[in-house]
Parts: sequence; C-alpha cells; structure tokens
Amino acid sequence: MKDPLLNVEGIYCASINAGIKNNDDLDLSVISLTKGSVTAAVFTQNIFCAAPVLVAKNHLQNFPRALLINSGNANAGTGKEGIVNTLRSCEVLANELDIKAEEVLPFSTGVIGKQIDLSNFESGIPRAVSQLAIDSIRDVAKGILTTDLIEKYYSKKIKFSGKEVTLSGIAKGSGMIRPDMATMLSFIFTDIGASQKELQECLAIAVDQSFNRITVDGDTSTNDACTLSATNQSGVKLDECKDEFQNALNEITKVLAQMIVKDGEGATKFVEIKVGGLASTKDCLEVAYTVAHSPLVKTALFASDANWGRILAAVGRSKVTGISIEDIDIYLNDLQIIASGEPSLDYTESRGSAEMQKSEITIRIDLGDANTTESVWTTDLSYDYVKINAEYRT
Repeated sequence: MKDPLLNVEGIYCASINAGIKNNDDLDLSVISLTKGSVTAAVFTQNIFCAAPVLVAKNHLQNFPRALLINSGNANAGTGKEGIVNTLRSCEVLANELDIKAEEVLPFSTGVIGKQIDLSNFESGIPRAVSQLAIDSIRDVAKGILTTDLIEKYYSKKIKFSGKEVTLSGIAKGSGMIRPDMATMLSFIFTDIGASQKELQECLAIAVDQSFNRITVDGDTSTNDACTLSATNQSGVKLDECKDEFQNALNEITKVLAQMIVKDGEGATKFVEIKVGGLASTKDCLEVAYTVAHSPLVKTALFASDANWGRILAAVGRSKVTGISIEDIDIYLNDLQIIASGEPSLDYTESRGSAEMQKSEITIRIDLGDANTTESVWTTDLSYDYVKINAEYRT
C-alpha cells in the first residue's frame, strides 16, 4: 500500500468532471498557490509544442498563482485557435480567483488535433474553484490520468533545525514515453522558501536523472511538463538545507518516473538497462537507449525469451565509436550471459529463461574499464500496447 499523499501548506486543489472526456471521470483540475509562491518548470523538447505549453512558458515568469489542468484533450496541433482557447481558459480561472490571467499556468493531456470545447471550461472552472481544499491533491492525481491504470504520487518530509519541510508530487504518463523532458505531466509542491532560480536548478538536476531516464515507446509527447512550486510556509529556506532538499526531490522524481514505466501501456515487465565502462556518460546513455528502444529486445522481454543476440546486436548498432566486442560483458540480473563477447561458460538457456520470467529485470552491459555508469528504465512490448494505441481514438 502506498504511503499517504501529504498535504502541503499553501496548496489548494480540486478536480471535477467537466465533460471533457465524455464519461464520468475527473478531467478538469485547479490548483491554487498561496500568494508569495514561486514555481519552476521544465517542458517538452518536441518542437511542435501544444498550445498550453506555449502559453505556460510565457506565463512562468509572472509568479504563477494557479495551475489549470485538463485531461482528455491535448489541445495540440490546434493552431491559433488553440492558443486563443488556452488564453481564454486562463482568463476564466483568473476571474474566479481574482488574479491575473498571466498568473495561470495551463496544462493539457489527451487526444492530439482536436479543439477544446471552451464551454466545458467556462462551466467547470467555477465549480472546481468552489471545491478548492488543502486535502484534495489526491483527486488531482486521479483527474490528470488518461490511459494510466494507476494514480502516481509520492511524498517526503525532511527535518531541519526543528522544523519540517514537506514535498508532495503527482504524475501521469503511460504511453508516448521518451526522455527529453519527459513525456508526462508531473506537479511537485513544497512548503520551503526559495527563489525561482534555486528551484529551477534543483528541478533540472532531479528531472535529468529521473524523468529523462525513462522510455516506454520512444515517442516524445507535445505536452510534457514538470513543475515545482514552493509556498514558503514552512519557515525554512532552501539555501539552509539545499543538499537535503535536493536528495528528497531526487527521490520523489525517481519514484514517480519508475511508476510511469511500471504503468507503461500494456507493460508486463519493468526493465533497467544499465551500461558502464565507456568514455563518457553520454556514450553509456546512447547504448542504453539503443537497447531500450529495440523492438526485438522489447518483444523478447515480453516473451521471456533469453534471446541475447538481440541485445548484442543493439549494442553493436549504437552510435558509439571505439566499442570492441572483446570488451563486452552482458548480464541478466546476476546471471552473466556474455563474457568478453562470447557466451559465458556459466550460461544455459534454462537459466536465462528463468531470469527473463521475472517481472523486474536488470540488463547490465559492461563495455570497458572507465568509471562511468548510466541507467535507463523501460518496459517490454506486448500485444496490449498495440491494442491500446490502435483503439485510442475509438
């Protein structure tokens, strides 16, 4: 059972059904940030950013007072009308909260290429605002989901000089998962006091080693965003406990990132691709992603087939120079399958199959003597992944 999602002083949330998804699910969420709050954010690297991403980027420097999140419609590929509709939705929320439209950060997730129906927002936002409460963040964790099967949330407390700092994060993501920040939505809140520059630095570090290390299908969404909002309600300043705060934030983003992978569309296995020994961490990541994105490796994982030749072939086609087959050692969990480029003397097909049957697998690839290691988390590729995405709009 998950630990409880902790409330954060200065954060008020609500999530309602506004009719965006055409069912009874929660699909419109409002998060109100107390005055004096500071927010940092990172966004998708897809050059075709959705309308809400473009607007949120422009609004970020205005000390946001509210987040507006809808699921069921990505408002992406919607041109100028999409921008106009996004700005109008920000105005509606701003009027309800008595703040400026530029102080609203909008976020959307769902089907691409469909205009949002503003009437859902105009009727839904007032209802959501009327339900704002400090203990409703769990509702938002549910309201931001699309093809996800589980809610994703995690909280952490740190103590400093007799005071407590709370961090709580929520996320959504299941398909179209590929790093570059980071193919999902995530919202993290804390009651620490900090400048935007401090928060941005902490968030960039945390995201780089978590959300930017996951891949389900190699596709980067148009709508990805991760925010970190600090309300300055704890009486503790970030510069007083930067290491402790960074460690807690890293833990939250890593847990949420791994939850996204484990909830990958159709996934039956959680897989860590761990690569080491190359001249740089960049080279290690190149090899790890090449293996993680290989359809042949992913389908072998689904079939629990210890087809190590597919792993070896993927390493060989990665865009890294200087790799020698004589230096390659490959392991399935603790079982060595390749030693110096040849089948290990300890390896048998039955032992390999036994490791591949497990629901969590680490594929370790050692390629040299350098003191470098990087990991990427991914999934297998199942029949259900194809079915879910083939039927996504039907």
